[in-house]
Amino acid sequence: MGIRRWLLVAGCWLLVVGCETAVSPPSPTVILNAQPTTQPTPSLHHSITPSPPVTLSPGYLVTPSPPPDTGWQMLQTGLERRIIRLVDAEGRLNEQLYLLRLDPAHFTFQVAYSPGQPKSLTTWQAETGAQIVVNGGFFTEAYEATGLIVVDGVAGGASYVDFGGMFTVTAAGPEVRWLVERPYLPNEPLQFALQSFPVLVKPGGQIGFPDEDGVQARRTVVAQDGNGRILFLLAPYGSFTLHEMSRFLVESDLSIDVALNLDGGTSTGLVLSEPEEQVLAFTAVPAVITVFPRN
Repeated sequence: MGIRRWLLVAGCWLLVVGCETAVSPPSPTVILNAQPTTQPTPSLHHSITPSPPVTLSPGYLVTPSPPPDTGWQMLQTGLERRIIRLVDAEGRLNEQLYLLRLDPAHFTFQVAYSPGQPKSLTTWQAETGAQIVVNGGFFTEAYEATGLIVVDGVAGGASYVDFGGMFTVTAAGPEVRWLVERPYLPNEPLQFALQSFPVLVKPGGQIGFPDEDGVQARRTVVAQDGNGRILFLLAPYGSFTLHEMSRFLVESDLSIDVALNLDGGTSTGLVLSEPEEQVLAFTAVPAVITVFPRN
């Protein structure tokens, strides 16, 4: 299913809450209150089986009234939200993209990790007090990260070599980088870091996953635009292949400089505490990216 055949229709729908721990996930949920095969592949958990197709009722048929998408809506200084609804040629809802864009001048970023002890995103939020919690990278059946993790300056695990990317936080701020271009160095002054793969957009806005593997799944992406802002993009309906997501990011108006695919499938999820919004994950995860407002 090519991206070019999708039409963009916007709207923020209130959907039924799903179960975070179900093995076969129900329809993905975005709650809005009124107020990859061509690279080395480690053993993954809850992420390699694509989600079943979403069955839509006639109630999801598109009407001509909504605008193309919500556009960027300011939630608070330095934090914007955008929702884009993608429909097929018959006008049926195919995907609902949830995006947050953050200015590092107003927010700090961290990584939280609990090897062997996965937690729901709501539990991670309650324990960390973060305003935003997003699922992290891939993990094994023992709930240990498959790549490097750095928490409070302490590194654990093994770095990917010659593939993948890394979300890092240093004294200079957050950054998304391609490990092929800038490999991890053990003496780097990293405060926090999390690795994943593949890189969907290479530095300079170049397509990062050119081959089509045909595997559709729920997706979570962390990206950085040309102005240094950090974006989180979630596609919870499971309609995108990695190649399609790579093309979408490059061809969109998001001005993405570099983008990294995080764990997807049942792990895809985000919790925003202020205002209170969620894209529900269907499983607990051992690692997350957390975001806090600057004092």
